[in-house]
Amino acid sequence: MSKKNKAKLNKEKELEKNNSDGIDNKNETLEQNGKVASDTKADNDEQKALEENSQRDQGQNDSKEENLRDEIEKLRDEKLRLLADMENLRKRSDRDRVDSIRYGSINFARDILSTSDNLSRALEAIPKDAKKTEAITNLINGLQMVQKEFNSILEKHGIKKIEALNQRFDHNFHQAMMEIESEEAEQGLVIQEIQSGYTMHDRLLRPSMVGVAKKPSKDEEKK
Repeated sequence: MSKKNKAKLNKEKELEKNNSDGIDNKNETLEQNGKVASDTKADNDEQKALEENSQRDQGQNDSKEENLRDEIEKLRDEKLRLLADMENLRKRSDRDRVDSIRYGSINFARDILSTSDNLSRALEAIPKDAKKTEAITNLINGLQMVQKEFNSILEKHGIKKIEALNQRFDHNFHQAMMEIESEEAEQGLVIQEIQSGYTMHDRLLRPSMVGVAKKPSKDEEKK
């Protein structure tokens, strides 16, 4: 074989080899591209799955957070109600304690008022124009001193006499026992006190028994 033909043959083999290598390279490139595309798709799918999981987890976290906020608000309301109930209980307990101290002896005070009534009746029963010996005068003065001291002790414990005479009738403090016709006194005015009334601090201990003035009837006016 001539050198020329041999060179030609070698050239053709080299072209075939190059073509074969090109095809292999092309196939390899296509395979690599396919692999890259497949990897890219897998990455995209994984990323999408991660995003979905993240959104789902975020939704669950938001729901849990909302539930926790509701629970905290509920506990807060319960605590506020409990504190309010405790404060009301404390105030009621303090009020009951004060009332117990101030009014605990109210029944005893009502009973002891009869002593003052008897002293008053005894002094009123003494005739004003009767001749009195020195001993009787000293006895009267002693009874008056006892009554004054007794009233002072009552006032010391918050017990005060109700001033009823010449006052307008008040059903909160007075108990009308009779109506007395009078032309001089205004109608509804207390003109007679049968039994004294008393208050203990801001409560009525017993009402004053009184006679209330009223205008004379027409028949009486004609007479």
